[in-house]
Amino acid sequence: MSIRPTLETRQAIPTMEGAGVKLHRAFGFQDPSELDPFLLFDDFRNERPEDYAKGFPWHPHRGIETITYVLDGTVAHADSLGNTGDLNAGDVQWMTAGSGILHQEMPRGNANGQMHGFQLWANLPGSMKMTAPRYQDVEAKDIPTVVDDDGTSVRVIVGDFWGKKGPVDGIAADPQYLDVSVPAGVRKTFKIDTYRRAFAYVFAGAGSFTDAAKPAGILLEKEVLGEEVNIRDMSGNRTLVRFGSGDEVTVQAGDEGIRFLLISGAPIEEPVAWHGPIVMNTQAELRQAMMDLNNGTFIKPAH
Repeated sequence: MSIRPTLETRQAIPTMEGAGVKLHRAFGFQDPSELDPFLLFDDFRNERPEDYAKGFPWHPHRGIETITYVLDGTVAHADSLGNTGDLNAGDVQWMTAGSGILHQEMPRGNANGQMHGFQLWANLPGSMKMTAPRYQDVEAKDIPTVVDDDGTSVRVIVGDFWGKKGPVDGIAADPQYLDVSVPAGVRKTFKIDTYRRAFAYVFAGAGSFTDAAKPAGILLEKEVLGEEVNIRDMSGNRTLVRFGSGDEVTVQAGDEGIRFLLISGAPIEEPVAWHGPIVMNTQAELRQAMMDLNNGTFIKPAH
């Protein structure tokens, strides 16, 4: 067994998207090979409706998959294929945009006005970029939760873990998407297949990840204490932890416990031509997508 080295840690950066939604971006619109097959990760956590109520009005997607995981509040969805619905607390939507879709996502807070959720973008290989759009809407009750003897709890959204299989399937990136809660003081190891790229996103509590030998030339943005990379989320800031190759990740929970997403996927390793919500392999394909948007042929007729 080999521990995955911690290549980098960084806090998510406040930004604004849609019609004026305040959120924090852990990564996106940077080097697409860094976390291939994943392109972007946003955390939309707000206490005030004025910070999210304008939502994400109609916009296009092509060539990617978007994964929306709601922790609190509701996200109302509608698209150009006539689909509508709500994602409530604990629900997940995995949307394969494929050849093209127009949709909107409008967040609504809970009874106290609070809203919290995540959106992850996964790339599609060239052979699937023009596939028919598809949705997998999964309710919270259908997502298995595994609780270990030490109190560690894992919601298995995608992939196989501890004998449970997540309800989302048929995804190009062959991902594993876990919502992990480790109780105070508990040290826990999680296995990750070596062929997957992996990252953790800490959004509650505090803890540290065991690090392998520090790779030459890599400067960690958090303080390294012995073999531990200390990750704290006391201020409400969110922390991305990017791992190198190996087959396990070990975390030591602090006095408050720690909660994080542990996400991994098989790299696609193809050229990326990217403009906003459209991701293709070549600039020519990207130009064609923009032409399709302008001339009204972006949405392919159903067969």
